[in-house]
Amino acid sequence: MGFQYEADARQMVAALAERLAQFRLALHRDKTRLLEFGKLVAERRRGRSFTHYCAWSRDGRFVVKRTTEGKRVTRKLHEVQTEMWRRMHTPVRAQHGWLSSVLRRHDAYYGLPSNWPRLGSFHPAITRRWYRVLRRRSQRRLTWERFNALLARFPLPPARITHSREVSLASVG
Repeated sequence: MGFQYEADARQMVAALAERLAQFRLALHRDKTRLLEFGKLVAERRRGRSFTHYCAWSRDGRFVVKRTTEGKRVTRKLHEVQTEMWRRMHTPVRAQHGWLSSVLRRHDAYYGLPSNWPRLGSFHPAITRRWYRVLRRRSQRRLTWERFNALLARFPLPPARITHSREVSLASVG
């Protein structure tokens, strides 16, 4: 939620906590916080790692942009790699189908225009991990040339942006 004044934001957090308490629910202290946004704050926060940040769009609008947290990307890569090792000896066609669905789901959730750098690095990381898993599965050495031929036969979906635009602060207003 976006607010023009800090007092309004604090009032909303208190009201939300009170409302959730009626249903025996609570806000998570580590996940709920007030963040400063604005044109002046954007310059101060530049270079720091946040999942939400303010910036200007290409057409000059002031927008809230989102990016995937680095720890979350690392955790997902580790989970996928663990599952790849578990599926190491399944047929390549089945591995390809599973990996394709993982990449499509990842893009469906994280496919924001401002998240392109993280999105574009996730796909090659998955491809490299698949190469390593396939390379360890038999006595015959898999080279990059053979792996590229395999990718030509079983192409993984490319990274794609699935959400059309960021939220403009002017439209939230």
